[in-house]
Amino acid sequence: MKLTSLWLAAALMWLPLKTFQLPPADAPGRPGVKATWTSGGKLGVGTAVSRRSRVWFTLGATSLTEVYYPTVDMPNIRALDFIIAGNGYVGCESRDATERRAVRARDDALAFVQTTSDGRRWRIEKRYACDPLRDALLIEVSVTALDGKQYDVFALLDPAIANSGLGDTGDRIGQTLVATDRDATTNQTIALAFAAQPPFSVVSNGFAGVSDGWTDLAADGRLDYRERRAVDGNVVQIGQLAAPKTTLALAFADQPAAAAEMAEAALADGFTAVAQRYEAEWQAFTARLPKVAPEFRAQFAVAAMTLLAHEDKTYPGAGVASLSIPWGEAADADHPTSGGYHLVWARDLYHVATAWLAIGDREAAGRALDYLFNVQQRSDGSFPQNSWLDGRPYWPSVQMDEVAYPLILAWQLERFDLRAYAQHVRPAAEYILQHGPFTPQERWEEEEGYSPATIAAEIAGLACAADIARRLGRVEDAERFERAADRWAEGVQQWCYTTTGPWDAGEAERGYYLRINDNRDPNDGFKLDINNGGGRHDERAIVDAGFLELVRLGIVPPDDPKIVRSLRIVDRVIRVETPLGPGWRRYNHDGYGERADGSGWQDKGFGRIWPLLTGERGEYAVARGEDAAPYARAMLAFAGPTGMIPEQVWDQTYPPDARYRIGQGTGSATPLAWSMAQFIRLTMCLEAKRVVERPQVVFERYAGKLRARQSK
Repeated sequence: MKLTSLWLAAALMWLPLKTFQLPPADAPGRPGVKATWTSGGKLGVGTAVSRRSRVWFTLGATSLTEVYYPTVDMPNIRALDFIIAGNGYVGCESRDATERRAVRARDDALAFVQTTSDGRRWRIEKRYACDPLRDALLIEVSVTALDGKQYDVFALLDPAIANSGLGDTGDRIGQTLVATDRDATTNQTIALAFAAQPPFSVVSNGFAGVSDGWTDLAADGRLDYRERRAVDGNVVQIGQLAAPKTTLALAFADQPAAAAEMAEAALADGFTAVAQRYEAEWQAFTARLPKVAPEFRAQFAVAAMTLLAHEDKTYPGAGVASLSIPWGEAADADHPTSGGYHLVWARDLYHVATAWLAIGDREAAGRALDYLFNVQQRSDGSFPQNSWLDGRPYWPSVQMDEVAYPLILAWQLERFDLRAYAQHVRPAAEYILQHGPFTPQERWEEEEGYSPATIAAEIAGLACAADIARRLGRVEDAERFERAADRWAEGVQQWCYTTTGPWDAGEAERGYYLRINDNRDPNDGFKLDINNGGGRHDERAIVDAGFLELVRLGIVPPDDPKIVRSLRIVDRVIRVETPLGPGWRRYNHDGYGERADGSGWQDKGFGRIWPLLTGERGEYAVARGEDAAPYARAMLAFAGPTGMIPEQVWDQTYPPDARYRIGQGTGSATPLAWSMAQFIRLTMCLEAKRVVERPQVVFERYAGKLRARQSK
């Protein structure tokens, strides 16, 4: 027996390594600490133009954050970090970088360069490119030792497969790390492969906060848990870079082996070749964009590319609101239920579609409408507050402007066929007739009642539906839609314009539009409970600029005295002057935003400046024949060095130790597709010297007639 055993041992010594490997030991500490997502403030987003590649990436303050696959609502990675160890030092890039810089590598592609440094020991530079031929992302990493010493550098990956940081299993195939979990909706496996060229010299898996690579290295500067496997928990993976310049690959498939092969194939092509393919696709896209003023040209291209990057490739036309999770560092990632902003709102998608129309891309706008009609719309004609890509509602309410906007878009796209009318246009219009003008939620998704912004959309939607009906010989329908729209056009000033509110513009005649009214009496002083921690206030004291939708959609002329008077109140109450240009909060007492010290919103905070409102004010200036360029310049400045226009930017010069500076994007959601779309529309309004998305049929029925009567 002893001789046989010795013979077997000797024979095994000659077997190739890959044919005989001891199974890896399991990492201790399952399941690890609670999983969260990352800040909603992204410095870059990207994907290949090709629909063959179904990977989307996002960039945080120092490096890669959420990566989505196979759809734009399915994050699978929380973050990529780097650990630097040696000479008695252990540092973490995301924690210890004192210098952080992110810039566009070029203006005609979603190509970014991120550089970080601790200022003394190390500098890391990273470039990114999705492979148009594969479900893979390549990252070129260059590490420089500033002090001339030798350091070990480790890539630390935090998977969150299938929209959940909990329940992942991490393993390895050779020196390629793999992670898997199941999609809770389809029960299909999603597999991730994390590989390097040259290959990682050491790889391992652990559980976050207990046995992960950073926790291990931080203890003594050595990676003690090597070649480990981590099963069913909050997994973190680590690989040691074998060279100062390394290409990393993240690839996806339905099985680990297939994902590993995908990563290997992308690495074999090399970063330079993949980046050239990636950038060439975007260059071809931007070459087709219309020419705009030179000062806005680069941002215009970035905005258009970003809108396309938010569109899904399995569900064409489905554009999510943002590739982000607002204040995600505090958002639960243990369960696959977080939608963040990677959901579809009909309102946001309408604004994106009108941006495509302004550019002249009717095909892209048509994809959006097809998605709204064929996937999102319910059998009763309504649309959900928001939804996953497959149309499953996420939040349960209905917002009446979201039922109306697709009707306006259908008219703009000349969907004058009987099938579209019978199956989509008429059911939505009937729903508006039955339930409007009251809305369960207005455009800020917080209050029920009579909202000037929502009623404007309802009026315009019914007028557009009426015109489509009349073209198809459905005269009775057309007349019913028009009668309701006419009544509401007269009623909106009675229901939403207070003459007894506390704000006074210093004029003989008092009055202004409310944000929202709970009933049809705007002077009754109803106590409005602001449903985001903003407190309880007299509804007459709460103002916003949503009434400008009455002008944008062609219902009221821009010089209407009530509009002008209300704007004076708005500028007095919620306008903020910044070094970058004017900005506006959504409304006074808004609680949806960072807290006073800049920490993230958690049920209560302070609403900050919304750049899209600067764009809306610019469109109003265009409608009045005024110079709107200053508003476009302000939006451009709010976008920062990478061109990502936020949902919100910081609105204070104090406290001095706050984590943001005035005019800087916050942790809410950057980029916001609606903000990008608003910049595109405003830029095209400047070129055309008119409000480009205003439906002419609405203007001719309402604002045009009012202006004609006033001129007489």
